[in-house]
Amino acid sequence: MRWCVSIGAVLVAGAMLGGDVTSVAATGLKPQWAQSKPEPVVDVELVLAVDVSYSMDMDELAIQREGYAQAIVSKEFLAALKTGPNGKIAVTYFEWAAANDQKVVIPWRVIDGPESADAVAAEIMKAPIRRASRTSISGAINYAMPLFEENALRGMRRVIDISGDGPNNNGGPVTIARDAAVEKGIIINGLPIMAKELSYSTMDIENLDWYYEDCVIGGPGSFVVPIKERDKFKEAIRTKLVMEVAGIALPYAKIIPAAAREPRVNCMVGEKIWQDRWGR
Repeated sequence: MRWCVSIGAVLVAGAMLGGDVTSVAATGLKPQWAQSKPEPVVDVELVLAVDVSYSMDMDELAIQREGYAQAIVSKEFLAALKTGPNGKIAVTYFEWAAANDQKVVIPWRVIDGPESADAVAAEIMKAPIRRASRTSISGAINYAMPLFEENALRGMRRVIDISGDGPNNNGGPVTIARDAAVEKGIIINGLPIMAKELSYSTMDIENLDWYYEDCVIGGPGSFVVPIKERDKFKEAIRTKLVMEVAGIALPYAKIIPAAAREPRVNCMVGEKIWQDRWGR
């Protein structure tokens, strides 16, 4: 589901619901990972998976990095923290490109207020910017899933937040990785970056937001916040993070595996373009 919503509306809805909104509440089912774990001590375990493939220019990478850092210290994000019953989240941030190219920039950190938010934002900005070849959204999802088992904290929700500017063209099919994560009770949200003019000499595709909606995101209440203008980059990142922290339960929230619907976009389009152009 694509979302265009004000941050104020998100916070109001979260406050009205008392912040007690989880994937469990949305489905009425207790995920398998939660059945044998201690009671939650954070509201969200949030994995930020950030595209650093060569299709992202250096300016985009810098704006993306600044967007996450500024979002985490924003008054809207800090207000969203207060809507949860625990008032804190756990977050980790990694960059990805090819199927075997992922790098953790920020290991698991707890954010519970301005001081810890400032520290995480400073860590994000301190790391050097890098670029790498290929685009493997499936690789990013597969890398993200075990990260939830590596921290000692337990959240009411587990969320993978993926940003990227193109379709999967490396590694396994994205829908297989997506469905595996959803099966584990993990929610995947997307930030498709569509701020540049479409170039058919690259791996760009039309309707990248549709691709993310139909092929990438999944789980109860999952959503897409597309970026179609460069000057909206930071605002979109902030809106997405506020929505994830506030954890609004949506009336249509349900798990829809790839096999249960007909995508508007070919979920193997990236692999097909790569094969047609380079034959491998």
